[in-house]
Amino acid sequence: MRFMTKVTGLATASALLGSGAALAQTALEKVGHPQPGAMGFQPASTELARDLQGLDHLILYIIGAIVIFVTVLLIWCIVRFNSRANPTPARFTHNSPLEIAWTLAPILILFFIGSFSLPVLFKQQEIPKGEIVIKATGNQWNWSYEYVDDAGGAFADGEEAIGFDAFMIGSAATGGDLRLTPEVEKMLTDAGYARSDFLLATYNAVVVPVGKTIVVQVTGSDVIHSWAVPAFGVKQDGVPGRLAQLWFKAEREGVFFGQCSELCGKEHAYMPITVKVVSEATYEAWRAQARRGEVVLASAPATPAAVQLAAND
Repeated sequence: MRFMTKVTGLATASALLGSGAALAQTALEKVGHPQPGAMGFQPASTELARDLQGLDHLILYIIGAIVIFVTVLLIWCIVRFNSRANPTPARFTHNSPLEIAWTLAPILILFFIGSFSLPVLFKQQEIPKGEIVIKATGNQWNWSYEYVDDAGGAFADGEEAIGFDAFMIGSAATGGDLRLTPEVEKMLTDAGYARSDFLLATYNAVVVPVGKTIVVQVTGSDVIHSWAVPAFGVKQDGVPGRLAQLWFKAEREGVFFGQCSELCGKEHAYMPITVKVVSEATYEAWRAQARRGEVVLASAPATPAAVQLAAND
């Protein structure tokens, strides 16, 4: 397929000229967003994420009960069988019923956990037919996206398949130097992000409609990367020469952040993932604009290197 030869600014922070519906960054709630000092998971925004978080809570309860049980046993043994309370220790070395019990109990616990965890695993790995298919290619150090559905479609004059690179705002490609300088803070503000979104926000974001099955094909162009969005409950390694898949169906609109989760080089920490989940009408309007190469940020970065995407025939 052919990438859009020029996409300037943040694709998902643009105004949708054709539909009149604003796709401004501030119009969507930031849902999948890490919070300073917070504990726990990001809000589960897919069925997969709910299943994973429920499984985690179940295992936490089981582990907590085991820890309490073992701690009570230890305390009881210390108090009951110390040399002062029990000056004449027993001489036996085995207790067959006890050994059978502490062998069977962990087996039963593991079977119980497996009865819940395996269905969740199968649900993740059995990829459904995608209503929208996106190919995500990890590069050192940014993500390239192609909307595979559009690759074989018919295009009107001036239209081409949707494809773009997503660079972190503040990376060298966007005129920064990986520091939160006043210039980078202005880039974030111009793109509709907050100062706290540094290291999370990208120029050009993946845009998908709410309630649709999205399949993401993940690969790498150089080394192993990993495409992960915690609020969706998805994480998939991108291995050069292989095409892996993940899927999700977002249940609410909003802005969701993720990051490359496989150590991939010196700027591994600077290749975030930004996904915007919008209404179907807003998505179709964005898609129409993106196919015409008209998705631009009203106030683009000053540097020409912002996101000048080379053609990929």
